[in-house]
Amino acid sequence: MPKKLKNITKARIHKELQSFDIQINEFGEVNHTLSIDELNAFLNHNVQDKKLLEHPKYMELQQKLS
Repeated sequence: MPKKLKNITKARIHKELQSFDIQINEFGEVNHTLSIDELNAFLNHNVQDKKLLEHPKYMELQQKLS
């Protein structure tokens, strides 16, 4: 049996994700506090898609949304 970790520290996270917590239970199921739709909305708003940066219409769309 592996040793248990004594000090579990939380990573620095964005202030909008302070309430987000994710755990894997003994059955291998993923439990989280935010819905997947809320997490995807946050990622869409704060992270640029590297694949779309090369697309010619991407910059036009970004300018319209700004």
